[in-house]
Amino acid sequence: MSEPFELYSRQIDADPFPGYTLLRDKYPCYWSESANLWILSRYDDVVDAATDWQTYSSLKGNLIDEIPGRSGGTLGTTDPPRHDRLRALAQVAFVRRNLEHLALPAVELADAALHEIKDKRQFDFVSEFSSHVTVGTIFQMLGLPERDSTETRNEVVLSISTDKEKRGRNPELDAAFKRLAQFLSDEVSIRRNSPADDLITHLAEAKIDGDRLSDREVVLTTTMFVVAGVESLSSFMSVFALNLAENAAARRKLVKNSKKIPQAIEESLRYNTSAQRFKRTLTRDVTLHGKTMKSGDAVILAYGSANRDERKFNNPEIYDIDRNPKGHLGFGTGKHFCIGNTFARMVADIAMRRLLAVIPDFSVAAPNFEWVSSSNFRSPVKLPLTIEMTN
Repeated sequence: MSEPFELYSRQIDADPFPGYTLLRDKYPCYWSESANLWILSRYDDVVDAATDWQTYSSLKGNLIDEIPGRSGGTLGTTDPPRHDRLRALAQVAFVRRNLEHLALPAVELADAALHEIKDKRQFDFVSEFSSHVTVGTIFQMLGLPERDSTETRNEVVLSISTDKEKRGRNPELDAAFKRLAQFLSDEVSIRRNSPADDLITHLAEAKIDGDRLSDREVVLTTTMFVVAGVESLSSFMSVFALNLAENAAARRKLVKNSKKIPQAIEESLRYNTSAQRFKRTLTRDVTLHGKTMKSGDAVILAYGSANRDERKFNNPEIYDIDRNPKGHLGFGTGKHFCIGNTFARMVADIAMRRLLAVIPDFSVAAPNFEWVSSSNFRSPVKLPLTIEMTN
């Protein structure tokens, strides 16, 4: 008998939503034998768990297949008080480096990409647009040297991918993360000797009551920003474009009235978030929906399912850019609410605004495209779009 939700299947990568519906309706606290973990799928349960860090701990990692050496050193893999210290120091760095200065570079990167795309009949949104914009903007924010955007995204994607056959990590995936971390470690060392007006320097120099981040914490925090910015933001923009390609009426509304783009971003974060599932580890026994989860068990918070829970959102399977999806979990919630949410919203708004101004009409060129192999994230490897010619 097959499982109601096979976490490591390619089908879940491409379309987890029918499985989520089954979990919410029949198995709201579900034990996956094959993955050896619990899955929470209803909105209220996911929010309760995400805000109860004392019970649902992040100390053993927040990725279902955790990257070696990451636990306990990043915002996503710590609990208070250590988490609060890391977040406060990171916030100090963000305050020193006002993100508004990145608006113009984001515009320039988007326009440069569109200049190469606009006369084509088809293009790949991921490699030719979203990766170009996100890698360029993230690297400018951090003060990193220019690097090929496709190569960088491929490295990041490998770092967060899952080996479906092994149901976990493999040496190739771990090696990709190590290469990325070494590149950033070298850059942190350079900033220690030659400070600059960039986020890496500000992270290295951030101080509260004499407390500073260690070199390891600076490297891991910087790596987290790169991974989240390059993969999560690029993936979100790609899925946003997919939503608009599949919903012509919504796209036409945004072309006609770009003031609706911020609201459409929020609806896209609800409807099709790239951050689908994150892990917690129980510190005590918890009984929920007649099931007892034991201390030490891994529990998955299915944000992608919670965002489509009809108990929270009316007609959740409908993509409605006129909706006000207050409370969506596209950026998480609680202590681990995404620290880069303002940056992500700003870059997505700028990039999609420029795209729709230049290419107002597009459709999916090949519907059976490949999705990233990940137990946590959902994003297309490539998103082939056809530019529809308008009179």
